[in-house]
Amino acid sequence: MKIISTNLAKPTTIFWNGSEVTTGIYKKPVNFPILLGNEGVHDDEISDRNVHGGEFKACYLFSADQYRYWKNLYPNLGWQWGMFGENLTVSGLNEKEIHIGDIYKIGSIRVQITQPREPCFKFGVKFGTQNILSKFINHGFPGTYVRILKEGYVKTGDSIELVEKARNSLSTWQFFDLLFNKEKNTEHIKLILDNNAIPKRKRDKLKRFLK
Repeated sequence: MKIISTNLAKPTTIFWNGSEVTTGIYKKPVNFPILLGNEGVHDDEISDRNVHGGEFKACYLFSADQYRYWKNLYPNLGWQWGMFGENLTVSGLNEKEIHIGDIYKIGSIRVQITQPREPCFKFGVKFGTQNILSKFINHGFPGTYVRILKEGYVKTGDSIELVEKARNSLSTWQFFDLLFNKEKNTEHIKLILDNNAIPKRKRDKLKRFLK
């Protein structure tokens, strides 16, 4: 995998249900290295820290390979890298091949695959329709958040290389399906109960389906 674009956002105000809301989803490419920190990407807007940023969502990666699919559905949008709110646009990222807990190196830093992106209303506002939320879920390629195990700078052109494969884990694609599929795969739930790359509260929520 390789970084195609590094993207940052300034605070942007949108309107939702009659109220003003600030968001960091409007990311744009930058032509300089960005610093991946333990709690988030430095100089990037994180408007709602209840759902973005922090240990398990420090940086968001999305596959450049998926852009063609979405451009065909929404050709009239102002397309550029960072369109999905990702900090890193990555070529060769395949959610069916990366697994929760996998550790990768990007230059001197280390990151761990944690959880897929779950779309919210801000995503719908950016794309001009809330219908994209169900399309995004059904398509099944949501990108992934990562935990930063070793902080440092990354830049366009950097390679992302696997250094440690998680054992007995789900792929990001499988975990995304587990989150949204009404028919929960109990064997998949059992596989993630001890995976500390996933927040405990999320594991506990899924554990309830075993009872």
